[in-house]
Amino acid sequence: MIEDFFGRAIVAGLGLAMFTGPLGCFLIWRRMAYFGAAVSHSALLGVALGLFIGVDPMIGAGTTCLAMAVLLAALDRRQLLPTDTLMGVVAHAALAIGLVVLASLHAVRVDLMAYLFGDILAVGAADIAAIFVTLAVAGIYLYWGWRPLLSATVHRDLATVEGAPVDASQFSLMVMVALVVAIGMKVVGILLIVSMLILPAAAARRLVSSPEQMVALATIIGVVSVLGGLYASASFDSPAGPSIVVVAAAIFAVMCILPRRDSA
Repeated sequence: MIEDFFGRAIVAGLGLAMFTGPLGCFLIWRRMAYFGAAVSHSALLGVALGLFIGVDPMIGAGTTCLAMAVLLAALDRRQLLPTDTLMGVVAHAALAIGLVVLASLHAVRVDLMAYLFGDILAVGAADIAAIFVTLAVAGIYLYWGWRPLLSATVHRDLATVEGAPVDASQFSLMVMVALVVAIGMKVVGILLIVSMLILPAAAARRLVSSPEQMVALATIIGVVSVLGGLYASASFDSPAGPSIVVVAAAIFAVMCILPRRDSA
């Protein structure tokens, strides 16, 4: 018989995998993997600021992630630095500032490991509700925005000439990823949420021949990673969040051995 907390962990993990897979595909296609890292690192700063001003840390993390997405989008448009350099600077600066602020909160006890690596076995009904509301939002977003997103991804200049909302689609994708990072932080943690966005999509890319196939396979790999990671955690008493990522990494390693198809 499955314990209640383990059942909630499965439901939360599956919900997370169902929107990290599709969104991760767009990050891979657009070479924005470092954007996810920049936003996720800023989540710790949001947690610290939330504790500092006395609001729910999750609210602080979500607000900071969204603010960071807006800031990165604005800086990227100005092209002050190469995109990967800019995101690297912002990511590590945000993480360092967050750690400094947390260290200054002497009156507040913080479980830093839970924020960094997640605590999926501690998710409650409210967390699950937030995950599935986010899943619904992500599903609607991808359903209605699939064509302009894909068009701008495949050929940005051509999409601009054809009148597609290229900048709007880029900004909306950044905001959606920020929302996913803030929600997924509770499941696999700030440092590992990017892995759930990137690893399933990267693994799927080697075996597909169309964008739709890649999205479907990335979602399946994410689901298998969650179930396999939770099983490993229960069997070997390993941390649940990292175990999920280890399974995803193992699947990626296996995919790298298999013959490559003409990928999406």
